[in-house]
Amino acid sequence: MVCLQQSFLHCIPHTFLPINFPQVNKNGFSWKKVSFLVKAEQVSSQDSISRRQLLALGSSFPGILLFAETPISFAAESRKGFLSVSDKKDGYEFVYPFGWQEVAIDGQDKVFKDVIEPLESVSVNIIPTAKQDIREFGAPEQVAETLIKRVLAPPTQKTKLIQAKEHEVDGKAYYTFEFTAQAPNYTRHALSTICINNGKFYTLTTGANERRWGKMKDRLNTVIDSFRVFKESSILDYGQ
Repeated sequence: MVCLQQSFLHCIPHTFLPINFPQVNKNGFSWKKVSFLVKAEQVSSQDSISRRQLLALGSSFPGILLFAETPISFAAESRKGFLSVSDKKDGYEFVYPFGWQEVAIDGQDKVFKDVIEPLESVSVNIIPTAKQDIREFGAPEQVAETLIKRVLAPPTQKTKLIQAKEHEVDGKAYYTFEFTAQAPNYTRHALSTICINNGKFYTLTTGANERRWGKMKDRLNTVIDSFRVFKESSILDYGQ
């Protein structure tokens, strides 16, 4: 079995969402570099900037598209303060806070973020895998530590795993973990959940600036708890 610790390599510094996007080769995971065009250091301190200015900033970069059109279905508001999204093609669903906007970032399957507080976001990444169960990669703490240090935070940031746990939903194992990533001028407090289904390794990560963690933690835990994987639909299913 390919060692998970050896698989997550080549991190990119100074970004506020998961930063390395994997490809699979015969030896296991390898990670290609994709650079984010909006950096947390540049905007996290500008709390007074207007929503209009931030929208203009986002639209000025070709790599980030606000209100991107994607083949996902948005259900009616599933609970107060949240909207739900279900991706039938890739077989997953979750909820996110009302008011967050969708952005398109190369290498990520879905991203929603707050345009005023750029560290408040949720992203979904998917890679193919031959594994059938997340537990095949190791214990929750082992897998979480590797993902945090090698994938979910730049190598220049000081990271800390707060907790990691396993739970099952409909017989499917999920790992969920909480961590912080400290940069020179901010600390991001984040939550991630990972699962394997349909021959795919799913990672959902959400978080907020540490200074807003007390206000946001319940909402972010709702996002994490809502994540579910299911049997993906084929192209024929869409025509029915």
